[in-house]
Amino acid sequence: MTSVVLALTAVVLALTVHTLINARLLRRPPGAPLLAARAAASPVAAPAAAVLLPLRDEVERVEPCLRALLALDGAPRLLVLDDGSTDGTPDLVRSIGGDRVTLLTGRPLPPGWLGKPHACQQLADAADADLLVFLDADVVLRPDALDAAAAMLGDAGADLLSPYPGITATGAGERLVQPLLQWSWLTFLPLRAMERSPRPSLAAAGGQFLLVRRAAYDRAGGHAAVRDKVLEDIELARAVKRSGGRIALADGSDLATCRMYTSWREVVDGYSKSLWASFGSPSGAFAVVSLLLCLYVLLPLTLVAGYWQGLAGYLLGVAGRVVSARTTGGRAWPDALAHPVSVLLFAWLVARSYRRRGRVTWKGRPTWRP
Repeated sequence: MTSVVLALTAVVLALTVHTLINARLLRRPPGAPLLAARAAASPVAAPAAAVLLPLRDEVERVEPCLRALLALDGAPRLLVLDDGSTDGTPDLVRSIGGDRVTLLTGRPLPPGWLGKPHACQQLADAADADLLVFLDADVVLRPDALDAAAAMLGDAGADLLSPYPGITATGAGERLVQPLLQWSWLTFLPLRAMERSPRPSLAAAGGQFLLVRRAAYDRAGGHAAVRDKVLEDIELARAVKRSGGRIALADGSDLATCRMYTSWREVVDGYSKSLWASFGSPSGAFAVVSLLLCLYVLLPLTLVAGYWQGLAGYLLGVAGRVVSARTTGGRAWPDALAHPVSVLLFAWLVARSYRRRGRVTWKGRPTWRP
């Protein structure tokens, strides 16, 4: 038993060290003075950008996003698509955006498509720009966010960039679950290897705030290539890789904030609709969840049986969460102390997602096509 506990502790130590390394390597936006200096020194104009915002029944949350878009530096073209809203969303867009926002009416959903990819493809088809910026309704951008994100895209030599926004979480359930999003890829994904590798399986992206060069988007087949995918953001990144493009991740917490869910019920429903799609198969999900439970729940519990390594494993897990939070603009204390509870909740959400796959709807539409 002692050798097993020691082995598990060594794995947690290695993963925490990997989190530290990724935190050092993670791309971050240049500051405003550097952006200004670059703009003054370079005679080459930045690529024309179009911000693409798909909406479906977002009247309760989209206003901060829209007002931030209207305040963006450089006045990029703003395209909003109303995808069959029934709550007055298009009226709100017109009242706030006026003639500065191009409001499109979404076409009926064709067979074989899910709603989000179809909306994004329509927006891309209507955009005449070299740089496509996909945004979700719960994201609020800083005025210079597009300039800074485009600079990171160029610095990375990438075709697609995902600058993860800072996640706003206030309720207890949100604070337990939401930080696992950034923690997971900082802990388990080798960032620089992901950027260099042509393997589509080694990819990550977040659709809340995503930039892609138009040429790479078209070469990858656009959202039509991922028309039936629940996690269309990750699948689009993989499609870009398959077509010879490069992708990169970045910390966008200084550029954007995102309140994904506003209650525990929304957290449960949101993860239930899509978490199953994060794994290649039920057996893959079982393997990943089992590993997480062993490392971050069972290992700390061995302290009860007198194994001091269990305390070391717990503290290392907490340290990884603290590093992740401080790297991505999250809340470190006291939330990180509950890391084993967070992992337990994640395991429950994965199981729930698989049980309800095929029976979950999101805003009136199915979230899975068998």
